[in-house]
Amino acid sequence: MCTSALRLVCVCLLFRTSLSCFQCFVDVSDSLRLCWGHIVTENNVRNVDACFKKLDRIFNYHEKVIEAGRVGRGYGEQLKKLLDAEILPLVKEFNEKLNKDTVYEERLQRAADNFIAAASKLPRVSGCFPPCGFQSAGAVYNCVTCQYDSCEFPLDCPVKDINATENSRSQMWCEVPFHLPGDIQVIWRVAEEVKTQQVDQFKEVTAGLDRLYSIPSASLQHQGTYQCEIYSGQRSIVRLYFFLTVTPEVLLGHTELQEIFDLSLLPAGRLLPDPGASPCCILLSLPLLLTTCLTALFLLLFLSLGRKGSDFDWTFSWSQEDNDGADDCYPFLSPQYIRSHWTKRLFV
Repeated sequence: MCTSALRLVCVCLLFRTSLSCFQCFVDVSDSLRLCWGHIVTENNVRNVDACFKKLDRIFNYHEKVIEAGRVGRGYGEQLKKLLDAEILPLVKEFNEKLNKDTVYEERLQRAADNFIAAASKLPRVSGCFPPCGFQSAGAVYNCVTCQYDSCEFPLDCPVKDINATENSRSQMWCEVPFHLPGDIQVIWRVAEEVKTQQVDQFKEVTAGLDRLYSIPSASLQHQGTYQCEIYSGQRSIVRLYFFLTVTPEVLLGHTELQEIFDLSLLPAGRLLPDPGASPCCILLSLPLLLTTCLTALFLLLFLSLGRKGSDFDWTFSWSQEDNDGADDCYPFLSPQYIRSHWTKRLFV
């Protein structure tokens, strides 16, 4: 009767704290046999509770022991073999024999050091790929919970910005760097005109196996955040987000025209000379400058009116005298450059 009561008390003491590598792999009966003969030197009495506190300090709360136990999936059995190799000989040696606490301290600490050294050589996590997604294949063993943990990344990935020109094709791929199960389902959703990750703002657009979402001809109405969620059975594995910005073609044409002006003109209305040109080039006649400005104004007028230009061919007339040296000094002003650069460059 007394033996049964003592066993019950010891079991309660052993599990009063959170689990650890020691309690994950060492049987309760072996722990009781190990601590049976623990003698506190100070008062020379047998104290099993003091032995369990010693195990807590040396194994259960030891950060290096816990870290050494964080092995990759499939190596938990080897972890148990390493710990058994250190503890079971002590259990056999100390069973129903009295030993002072100093002996326990020395032998248990040596066992813990040997376990840390051996377990640290086992393969670590088999592969975690940040920054998001439930990755079961990259799990590590947790000596606190006695089970494998996932990579502990959030389900939602950061928003990826995508830019597209109006009337061009835009594509989004629901791809992840980690392994996916074979029974996945892909759901695409969209939150129009906003950049967000709040799930209640999205509406479903497609569901199936297709991890590619394609917009053949992007328009301003397509702007917004697109969400791709991958499921396996009833479990959500990852959610990817894409924010699509569509640039109007007219705005793009205006931007290109502004770039021409920035490259062509300096303050006070003087043309930007070519770095290798001779000083005489800055004395080009005024008609050449006026022709350039009028050309740009006509282009801006057509763009503003939305005039369609599919096969426009621009020609200019200036005197041969005005043109002499212009091709060398200002190649961007030559009729050949303007004709080739601006043919078919007008937008709706």
